[in-house]
Amino acid sequence: MKLNEAGIKDRAQWEQKGYSLPKYDRNMIKTETINNPKWIHFGAGNIFRAFQANVVQNMLNNKDTTSGLIVAEGYDYEIIEKMNRPHDDLSILVTLKANGTVEKTVVGSIVESLMLDEENEKEIERLREIFRAPSLQMVSFTITEKGYKTESYMSKVTRLLYERFLAGKLPVAMVSMDNCSHNGDKLFEAVIGFAKKWEEEGICQKGFANYVSDKTCVSFPLSMIDKITPRPDSNIEKILLKDGIEDLDQVVTSKNTYVAPFVNAEETEYLVIEDVFPNGREPYEKGGIIFTDRETVDKTEKMKVCTCLNPLHTALAVFGCLLGYKSIHEEMEDEVLRGLVHKLGYVEGMPVVVDPKVLSPKDFIKAVLELRLPNPFMPDTPQRIACDTSQKLPIRFGETIKAYRASSELSTDSLVLVPLVLAGWCRYLKAIDDNGDSFELSPDPMLDEVTKMDVKDILKRKEIFAVDLYEDGLAAKVLEMYEEMMQGPGSVRKVLKKYVDSVLA
Repeated sequence: MKLNEAGIKDRAQWEQKGYSLPKYDRNMIKTETINNPKWIHFGAGNIFRAFQANVVQNMLNNKDTTSGLIVAEGYDYEIIEKMNRPHDDLSILVTLKANGTVEKTVVGSIVESLMLDEENEKEIERLREIFRAPSLQMVSFTITEKGYKTESYMSKVTRLLYERFLAGKLPVAMVSMDNCSHNGDKLFEAVIGFAKKWEEEGICQKGFANYVSDKTCVSFPLSMIDKITPRPDSNIEKILLKDGIEDLDQVVTSKNTYVAPFVNAEETEYLVIEDVFPNGREPYEKGGIIFTDRETVDKTEKMKVCTCLNPLHTALAVFGCLLGYKSIHEEMEDEVLRGLVHKLGYVEGMPVVVDPKVLSPKDFIKAVLELRLPNPFMPDTPQRIACDTSQKLPIRFGETIKAYRASSELSTDSLVLVPLVLAGWCRYLKAIDDNGDSFELSPDPMLDEVTKMDVKDILKRKEIFAVDLYEDGLAAKVLEMYEEMMQGPGSVRKVLKKYVDSVLA
């Protein structure tokens, strides 16, 4: 059994082993998509293969669309060269359910993969062709928050959008689907920056910046995405090998990207998008995407990112690294850590959540704490989640602090666990665990800077925490907790238990 176009022709062999295969004529879909592209996505990583590609797969199976997906990779070309193309853009989605069952799907909705490589004229010309197509409705992204700050990446994307401007100011939606606050605004700021600069320098035609800014031509919707998609897990690989599938070797690229012919992911997923598509769109709600207004997207994003999931993840990441854990679900078996995230969410977070209505905050956080994080079949690690923590703290904790300060009924004096996590991150930066052993810090763009700073100075950095922690007693509280955690081996767990126990559920 080989994962390629020829290999899946023996449907009975795959279906006998429990695999769901595409129920559509892939060659027909490929021809239609290449000739009349509707959706191109930048970022060929695991979240895209597990989520968006499967949304379109289900729609194709149900005849809700006749258009597949085109994916482009602008950061790590090895994903395309070593994974997508050798497998004819097919991949296996392994859904790990909390009850222990495994669902295996061969996803075939991706019909073309390209590299955003300006040194490769063939690749770039094809991308230009796609952007000039009147049929193109959506350009989406999962390139991480750092991607929007990467000038080389964003300049290439903007040059492609300029092709669409030259083709007759054709309309399109530019949709960030990254897990960051106000993602559409970040994408717009990156693109409009280049458009204005190029006009000023005479590099492009006048009117391009107006085109980018005109929502009837180019929209930049907000979105909220949620699906936990860890790195490919060797235990999943063993299941697939036992089924008889060949050539499943994982690839760690030269840029340290972990990819395999399969992706393992949890069952739960949410994608909420502001419904602003100037060139129309396919009925993606039939694939499970929620379309709504901007205010509602903002509320769902704040609900998730500021309270119901992301802060809990960061808390487990920081203390998981300090306490030597290698998986999130094992942390959820630790009474103190379980108490930390339950009380952080329910006691300190929920009082400032605004109900977005399209998703229930109570149901959301209940599923996170009782089903998703404890799922023993989800091989996610605190080390992975600890990546880029300095970029995550402003939203995941700063917004809660702001809400407490703005409230007439709440006070930051009552916050215990929010400052505890901030103190834990400062302690984490020492790269010494609670046993006194050194460990490797996860990648973070501010790592070199903050690891050389005194903690008192770190706490002054408003861009890290989104607020001035010295405005009230929070900085003093964080420093006190940090000093307690610096009292030698075992002090992190001791301090954790002390403060978690002090908060009444």
